[in-house]
Amino acid sequence: MKPKNGQTGRRGYHHGNLREALINTALSLISEKGAAGFTIAEAARAAGVSPAAPYRHFKDRDALLAEVAEQGFNVFAKGLSDAWAGGEPIPRVAFQRVAEAYLAFAREEPSYFAAMFESGLSFKLFPPLQEASERAFGVLRDACEAVIATLPAERRPPSMMMALHIWSLSHGIAALFARGDEARRPIPMKPEDLLEAALLIYLDGLSG
Repeated sequence: MKPKNGQTGRRGYHHGNLREALINTALSLISEKGAAGFTIAEAARAAGVSPAAPYRHFKDRDALLAEVAEQGFNVFAKGLSDAWAGGEPIPRVAFQRVAEAYLAFAREEPSYFAAMFESGLSFKLFPPLQEASERAFGVLRDACEAVIATLPAERRPPSMMMALHIWSLSHGIAALFARGDEARRPIPMKPEDLLEAALLIYLDGLSG
């Protein structure tokens, strides 16, 4: 089990679970310092192991972050897929659930979210991370294809374009509400309400 975001300190490392202990520690450090705010030596210290121990599993901090981000995308993809639920009872209703699941993940898993989208990791260097990212995006694209099929033939956009639009909407709103400090502009709506209104305008515009 991963720690709740915000928890820090040494974990009970036992022989055989060093990889998991380091991933859990990285999640806590990301919560505290951001995706780029810690070193692998700090992760080792927080996990209660020697500075050399992490290198048994990760060649550097980026490799550790990539593992965290890959796990995050896998959790993310499952959440989106569960929300889509095969498009039942109708694609448009299920589509709204997918968008809400995006916001829920950003709110409930901020450390994963930061590792996935703020770490600046190269997909070229970490192919499994790219594959996990594509699986998550694939859920959104499949949902878009199902919704597009319900539109008048002459008003059907390319599924990739629509998926990028919805991803941008969802991600932008999630990022807007991610800041909890006083520097954030006051927003007189809940993120779910803001996204629901945006989707309504978008889909109604396509429907004509």
